[in-house]
Amino acid sequence: MSIDVQTAVTPAEIDALVRVVADAEPAFLAELEALVSIDCGTHTKRGVDAVGARVAALLHAMGGTVAGRPHDVMGDSLTATFPGDPARPRLLLLAHLDTVFEPGTAAARPFRIADGIATGPGVADMKAGLLAGVHALAAVRSVMPGALGDLVYLANADEEVGSPTSTTLIRAEAERADVALVLECARASGAIVSSRKGTTDLRIEVIGRAAHAGVEPEQGRSAILAAAHLVTALHALPARHATVTCNVGVIAGGTRPNVVAERATLEVDVRAATGAELDAALEEIRALAAGPAVPDVTVEVTATSAWRPMEKTPAAGRLAAHARTLAERMGFALDDVATGGASDGNTTSGMGVPTLDGLGPIGGFDHSPAEYVEVASIVPRTTLLAALMVAISRDPAFVPGAGPGGAPGAGR
Repeated sequence: MSIDVQTAVTPAEIDALVRVVADAEPAFLAELEALVSIDCGTHTKRGVDAVGARVAALLHAMGGTVAGRPHDVMGDSLTATFPGDPARPRLLLLAHLDTVFEPGTAAARPFRIADGIATGPGVADMKAGLLAGVHALAAVRSVMPGALGDLVYLANADEEVGSPTSTTLIRAEAERADVALVLECARASGAIVSSRKGTTDLRIEVIGRAAHAGVEPEQGRSAILAAAHLVTALHALPARHATVTCNVGVIAGGTRPNVVAERATLEVDVRAATGAELDAALEEIRALAAGPAVPDVTVEVTATSAWRPMEKTPAAGRLAAHARTLAERMGFALDDVATGGASDGNTTSGMGVPTLDGLGPIGGFDHSPAEYVEVASIVPRTTLLAALMVAISRDPAFVPGAGPGGAPGAGR
């Protein structure tokens, strides 16, 4: 896709952004070590809040109006608002404060840099991305004050478990946004993410009738047998839908070998690249539930969490094209890819907000002891994010009212 050069950032401006970001790299690394040293698994509220407090302090020092979203059990999400030119697009930066790691992990695997690789729990997912957003915004405000429209930086506390307490906050901010940029780290290949599969988690309860398995098994209706047939049918779904995956990850049922099982439970992950395919797969699952293989058995299907697909719309494609153009000007090639994993970008994209993801430094092996970030990628990727915010702000396609029918946002 060709991008009008008037919407791009000039080489001189890119050079100025690079200098500011590079000068701040030692501070970035010190802050990264401090964040990685905090245990902040989703259910470790004290740690999540400690990470949030450090990020909030950085955003407040930059002039942002910081507001917390307290929660009694989960960590507190936060927003930082930076007023800008109302004639320019309103940007939403999305990050998360939590990791998947249990208390004690930071002490067991402390932050370390060796041979240009930073390691430690959450270094890539997504503490480096948290800081990339802060430093990119600081660079723009230093080099080109007034270049951006209104901007909200949102850091939520529970993304790793599907954002149950923060999705309403994300949706509220997305309603007012023209573009959303998600700060998850770039793929290990260096690619950014322009589309993600949507996902729905299902809990399926199979209810039969108990009976003595030796004396009168004919009086029973085995929930386990019905569930077994259902598992086979669920795993056959991908063969009928091009982008669908379906996995029964947990199964439980029955009480004793000599009792026909009265109940069985399945926990199922369903994903698809498009909303149409995801809806079709879910409809087929409901049809399977309505006609179980064992007579007189009932099946109840409950969605426990759901994210719509982050589809590569024309507007999202334009965002990716901006990023590729800027990367080329900075001297490196950039691809945008699809991934099967979900993020909060699924929420914004599902609402019709043009969304681009994977805009943090390059990293990989998320959720594992080998999780890492390439230190050499911090300056160029943070600069790319800064320049992308400016390029979007200068692109008439994204100004408020540019969407179909004059609605806010492009491509909604």
